[in-house]
Amino acid sequence: MDISYLITPVLTWMVVGPIKFLINSARQRRWAFNLVGNGGFPSNHSSVVTSMATLIALREGMDSPAFGVAVTLAFIVMIDANSLRQHVGRQAAAINRVAGSAADHTHLRERMGHTLVEITGGICTGIGMGFAIFHLFERF
Repeated sequence: MDISYLITPVLTWMVVGPIKFLINSARQRRWAFNLVGNGGFPSNHSSVVTSMATLIALREGMDSPAFGVAVTLAFIVMIDANSLRQHVGRQAAAINRVAGSAADHTHLRERMGHTLVEITGGICTGIGMGFAIFHLFERF
């Protein structure tokens, strides 16, 4: 039984998360626990979908229908990360400004989406993870 397709997204997420935390912490010059989650470099979501697309390309070929589906899903995820979630972040910032210091207002997180650089970093990391997992499971 080949579990590499199951392990790839989980392992990629587990590798990219700490990398993102360390990069955010270095930028902030403190432990950046408040920045864990959506946003930041590299994009977890882009890494996960790209690692799967890479593994499928290496295992089944770029002419495989599964690779086409994986690339389509990757584009949808990356477009969503870049545009839709950035708009959500802008809306949160506007709500925070309007609500101001109202006693019952819970401050909304404003950093939601990814920049193109963060998405590109996620793509590169995902391709690297796809190759690494392919070569790891090739031995078994």
